[in-house]
Amino acid sequence: MEKENFLNKKITLFALVWPMFIEILLRLLFGSVDTFMLSGYNDKAVAGVGAANQYVSILLLLFQMVSGGSGIIISQYLGAKNNKRASEVAIVSILFNLVFGLFISLLLFLFAGRMLRVMNFQNDIYQYSKDFLTIIGTCSVVQALSITISAILRSHGFVKYPMVVNMGANALNIIGNCICIYGLFGMPVLGVRGVAISTSTSQFIGLIVIFIILKKKVGLKLTIKECINLPKDTMKDILKEIFKIGGPSAGESISYNISQVAITAIISTMGAYALTTRFYVFNLTFYVTVFSLAIGQGTQIIIGHKIGAGKMDEAYKTCLRSLKIAVILAISIGLIFAVGGKLFLRLFTNDENILAIGGMLFMITPVLEPGRSFNLVLGYSLKGAGDARFTLYLGLISMWVVATFMSYILGVKLNLGLIGVWIAFAMDEWLRGISMFLRWRSKAWEKKAIVSKINDTGIGHEDELLQSIN
Repeated sequence: MEKENFLNKKITLFALVWPMFIEILLRLLFGSVDTFMLSGYNDKAVAGVGAANQYVSILLLLFQMVSGGSGIIISQYLGAKNNKRASEVAIVSILFNLVFGLFISLLLFLFAGRMLRVMNFQNDIYQYSKDFLTIIGTCSVVQALSITISAILRSHGFVKYPMVVNMGANALNIIGNCICIYGLFGMPVLGVRGVAISTSTSQFIGLIVIFIILKKKVGLKLTIKECINLPKDTMKDILKEIFKIGGPSAGESISYNISQVAITAIISTMGAYALTTRFYVFNLTFYVTVFSLAIGQGTQIIIGHKIGAGKMDEAYKTCLRSLKIAVILAISIGLIFAVGGKLFLRLFTNDENILAIGGMLFMITPVLEPGRSFNLVLGYSLKGAGDARFTLYLGLISMWVVATFMSYILGVKLNLGLIGVWIAFAMDEWLRGISMFLRWRSKAWEKKAIVSKINDTGIGHEDELLQSIN
């Protein structure tokens, strides 16, 4: 029986991780396919859309504040077999992001142009950016609801459906882009506006499909009567729980993005070659990071269920097993990049300066990426346990004091250039990773669980979780 349980856990982790891995890649593709297809239309259009997407990325982080927190809490309540409360959390998170999404949509419809003026673009780039952000921003509510529903499905173990829906939405987006950019089927060439309309339409269709899946698979009673009858005190308590976890998680992500902007500004002082090399290497090595990201997110769901079921020791061991897998993968793929990094770079450029600097950065990858694996897997595990504030405070200190400040000291003051910046990245990842490892080993997170006192029997429902993902 012990052996069977162990195998089930392995299958559960794998069954959670592979669809999430593909979904992450698809979400990345969704963000880049517009830029890629516009590159054959107009370079300034690409610059305008790229600038607009910086605002879109921040909005997604704000929506994930609620969806991420609700997903963790739902996992814990499901583990405690408190399905009623889990459904209430799902309803509240959908309602909140619906209202918040509508507010953001109105805000961007009215003020997208003014928000972009602060960047001092050339008039033609500004117009492209404004057209794109106005249309995409007005449809922000669609992304807010889609992200929330996907998180609810994943917390129930239905990880394949968001992946399939994203795949279909991407296909529709590519078809729509071709029609709007190349004027197929007699349609006028709409350029940036057409791409924005195509993207928004495909996302809206994806939302309809994923909402139907939510109703059929989770059985959520999202009726007007159900929403109205939800007690105000219950909504207030649930929102407190959501923001207790989702707030710090979003704050950490926003801090990371802002620190990366600051580091990019530091790198820009090193010259055009450094900035271009940073772009290529960072984007290539992200394919190493995606493995740890997917494993971390999958582990977070399992840990939430186990903690809700009162199985703290199993939750503790689950994290360490996932960490071992992520680190082995990071080292293995990192070594491949260290050996063949220049070959990968040659797919994009033949510039010898970029190839020389990039090749040296890839040599640091086998050291940097395992540290990132520690950071991601342990960070998601701590958040899954409800210990999100620790990761926030640690991140704020390390991202700015180590990653940003040391990038300046090593890269600029000591003239190490990009190598100094990459060393600072490694220092940041390992400092946070080791600190989180010690936190996990201390088991201080056991006291942070939202539903730790609800179920003292240790009886959970991992069987239902296994059935839903198989």
